[in-house]
Amino acid sequence: MKTFTCDLLVPGATITLLMAGCAVGPDYKRPTVDSPAAYRTAASDTKIPSGAYSFADLGWWEMFDDPQLTAYLTEALTNSWDIKIAAARVLQAEAAVGITRSQFFPTVNAGGDLVTSRASKAGPTPIPSGQDPQQEFGSVFLSMPAYELDLWGRIRRANEAARAELLATREAQHTVRQILVAQVATAYLELLEFDLELEIAQSSYTARTSSLDLTRSREQGGVASMQDAYQAQILVSTAEATIADTLRRIEQQENLLSILLGRNPGDIQRGAALTSQTVRAEVPAGLPSSVIERRPDLRVAEQLLVAANADIGQARAAFFPQVTLTGFYGYQSIALSDLFTGAARTWQFGPAVTMPLFTGGRLRGNLKLAEARFEESLASYQRTVQSAFREVSDGLIAYQRTREFRERQQERAQAHRDATELANVRYEGGVTSYLEVLYNEQELFTAELGLAQARLNQLLSVVQLYRALGGGWTDPGEQLAMQQ
Repeated sequence: MKTFTCDLLVPGATITLLMAGCAVGPDYKRPTVDSPAAYRTAASDTKIPSGAYSFADLGWWEMFDDPQLTAYLTEALTNSWDIKIAAARVLQAEAAVGITRSQFFPTVNAGGDLVTSRASKAGPTPIPSGQDPQQEFGSVFLSMPAYELDLWGRIRRANEAARAELLATREAQHTVRQILVAQVATAYLELLEFDLELEIAQSSYTARTSSLDLTRSREQGGVASMQDAYQAQILVSTAEATIADTLRRIEQQENLLSILLGRNPGDIQRGAALTSQTVRAEVPAGLPSSVIERRPDLRVAEQLLVAANADIGQARAAFFPQVTLTGFYGYQSIALSDLFTGAARTWQFGPAVTMPLFTGGRLRGNLKLAEARFEESLASYQRTVQSAFREVSDGLIAYQRTREFRERQQERAQAHRDATELANVRYEGGVTSYLEVLYNEQELFTAELGLAQARLNQLLSVVQLYRALGGGWTDPGEQLAMQQ
């Protein structure tokens, strides 16, 4: 016996009912944020320019004057593994949106099978004599499994949450770009500062070696004591140890920067020296309210809040009846020649309604869980906003105070240079012992290293302020679109 089945999908005339329902649950509204009227700055005569324009409106390619640093930033934003990981996460979120959106449409399945069976002649229900114990059954079909009508907006809320999570992932990608720009700039400037420390140590070593030779000559001539020679050797050994340690830090910093660039550890080419790096004279902060729109981490927090709000709608929709549609239309026959005759026609269609009567508190628990998660996301968003205001304020204070500190360090270093020169003159004239030279040399070395660190901190304060204000994540194309 041969049986053939062909099931055809019924036209979806009731699909328009999908849009007839209402979406339960709260619609999202941006929460009120207590924005300060102005950023807090250092209590000094230094004034930060006011106005709508912000320092963060500059692209990172406009921020740094060193072409070598700009080239490294371009390389990092292309080759960094963090950038590639963030891009892959965006693709995952886009795929998740597509999966969620598919619930708006019915699922249509197609398939076929061919079954051959043989009945047992010795079984409890033997087949009649003369009948072939072997039978074949074949089928081809189109079918529609249960298709949910979105009467209460559950699917719409799910899509709203998925879209918000996608936007959050994209903003997280922007955050990764922003962090990477700051990391590369910081690592590069720190490397230049180590180079300056090495230059100071080598210069000091050269001067101290000459002083040691002079002291030994004076000691051999009976003019200086052996103690003076020992003290001169201490200065030389100190410089040698500093050089060795600074070389270690330079090589490790080069490895760090290489990884940020997506390279294997290796040498790093330098551009302008640290002393040639410029700091902008003015850094307008802009309006506090603009930080909420500009900083990608704040936009991540808000999109997660949107998703949590949509989850409440999904939880509330579960309390209402669920209406699903199923059906098929086709022909069935034991002979292929009769498959498409009227007598072989068969179809089935009907809605199914499911109403939750008792769930043991599961639905109410899910709703409370969604509402609690929304409250957590709300608190997290508001905390992130306040933290952003603090970071900007800290950045402005650091920008003002590090400049003042660098100026004082510069004066201190110059004073130590003058004192060291005088001490050497006094020692060579026999007025004082070498102990005075030793003390002043050590203090000068410390002051010059402190000045190098102060120069670095002043540059880093600009980088940190730029990031705090929300700059550093755009590329030239995005920057042009934002300005238009």
